Order: sequence, then C-alpha cells, then structure tokens
Amino acid sequence: ACAFEVQADGFIQLTPAGMFGAKDGRPEGLSGWLLDDATAARVLARLKARPGRMVIDYEHQTLHTEKNGQKAPAAGWFSGAEVVWRPGEGFFVRPEWTAAAKVHIDAKEYRYLSPVIAYSRQTGEVLDIRMAALTNDPAIEGMQELELLAAAKYCTHQPEEPKMEELLKLFGLQPDASEADAVAALKALQQKRSELQAEITQKDEAIAAAKAATPDDAVEAMKALQAEVAALKSDVRQREVAELVEAALSDGKLLPAQEEWATGLGKSDLAALKSYLETTQPVAALKGNQTKGKQPPGLGADGELTDEALAVCKQMGVDPEEYKKTLAEESRP
Repeated sequence: ACAFEVQADGFIQLTPAGMFGAKDGRPEGLSGWLLDDATAARVLARLKARPGRMVIDYEHQTLHTEKNGQKAPAAGWFSGAEVVWRPGEGFFVRPEWTAAAKVHIDAKEYRYLSPVIAYSRQTGEVLDIRMAALTNDPAIEGMQELELLAAAKYCTHQPEEPKMEELLKLFGLQPDASEADAVAALKALQQKRSELQAEITQKDEAIAAAKAATPDDAVEAMKALQAEVAALKSDVRQREVAELVEAALSDGKLLPAQEEWATGLGKSDLAALKSYLETTQPVAALKGNQTKGKQPPGLGADGELTDEALAVCKQMGVDPEEYKKTLAEESRP
C-alpha cells in the first residue's frame, strides 16, 4: 500500500490519498495514515519551504549506513517544487534520476518507490515527507524501524500541531470563537508588542542620553525644570488667591479696604486666608460695590457712617475714616 511502480521519466505516485496503511497492520493502534486535501496542503507547503533537495536512495540505505558501514549512493533527487497533489489519488513526484538509477529502472531491477513519512501518533495524519527509496519490497516491512532511524539522523520528529481550541485559549478566546476573532486577537497582540517595543526603545534612548550628559548639564537641566515648576505653582497660587478675594468681596466677607491685605495673606499663606474666609460671616451691607450714583449703604445723608457701618468697622477691625473714604469713592459716578 505504500510502494508504487517507478518509471524513468514522468511523474510517479509517492503516496496514496485518503486512509491507507501497510499490509502488516502499521501504523499500530491507528486505522491508518490519513492524507486528504487539507493535510496535503500543509505537507506541500512544508516541502516547498524546505531548502535543498531530498534524496531518493536504494533500499533506505541512507538510514542504515552508520550501522552497517556501507555506502548510500543516491538514485535521484527531488524538491518540493517537483511534488504535486492530485485529489483522490495522492502525491506524485517527478525526480531527477541518476544515470545509474535510470539503467536499473529500465532494466526492471527496481520497481517501487517507498517514502519515509512523519505522522501524528494521535490521528494518523501525515505531517511530512522526508525522503524516499527505490525498493523491490512493496510492503516496506520494517518501516517503523526506518522511521526511528530517520528521526535520529535527520531530526524527522514532527511535534504535534496545536489544536485550534488551544490556540484560541492562548488568545483568551472562547472555544467557539470565529476565525475573525482569532485574527483580531493576533493583530491586537502584534500591536501591543509594537507599542511595548517602542516604549522600550524610548526608555533606552532616555537612559543613553542621561549617561551621555555631563554632571553640569544634569544640574542645569534640573535647575531649569525646578524654575519652571516654581513659576507654574506661583501662577496657580496667584489665580486662586485672586478668585478667593474677588468672591469674598462680592459676598461681603471682605471690605474693599481689606483687599490688599487679603491678597498678601493669600500669597504668603493660602491656608490662613481660606481659614479666615471660612469663619467670617458675610455682612449684607457690604454685598455688591456698585452704587450707580446713589449714596452707598453705610453713609448717611450727611456723608457720615451710619451706626450699622460703624458696628461693621468695629467688628472687622477697620478704621472708620478709611472705610468712609472708600464708600465715598465708590459713590462717585
């Protein structure tokens, strides 16, 4: 079942298609070796990607030469480009025969071609074709031993391909995920890898720049950075103080005469200003500072402070005369 009659020219069948096995029962524990369109496509891709050419020898002597010490002359050679898959029939190959091999074939001294294959010991699926041999034994007895010898000599052990469920699990996907989901997950992983690589490169460049800088450069850079931070903090502090003072004046928590004092306090101790404003009760008579030409609240008809205004000055610790001047200025158009 695994040996095919050869010809000196043209394509020769290398394997059958479908489920097949040796007449002695191999492969043991399996229904047979499997080659369908899908598995054949993967095998053909491996053959075409393999550099160099594969040997066809006599009676698999290449696998025995270290044991028996005999030479292993080649009968022919083939590459992946010279192998074709015919659906329903199997793999066919058109080898490049040596002159001596052509004589043997034409004389019917060798009639069959026997491949050495790698296969899954769980499913029987053919995974690869390693080499082939001219033989007169169509059953290829002892193929199990040849396979082990080939593995030792040419590293023909073929690891099991991971199942789709295992691949999906590695991507964090459910077993019923679609091919599109798997492709998207792979692209996301590649993108993440690119981002990490870019981040690593950026950090490496920063480290290199730091190592290349002189101590003076580093000190000056630090001073410049500290100055920028201090200026930024000062600007933020001034804006916050201005907003607090403006709101306090509007709410009647501060007299206009206290504006300069409150601003200075905020610049030197913002927490103290906030504490003061939080504990100060607003005075209704002080809310708003636009009189629109009318006598401002706190001044009587005679231009003197009212009793209420005097009480406010006493409460706020403000000089009554200064407060009266402030109110008088606000009443001017």
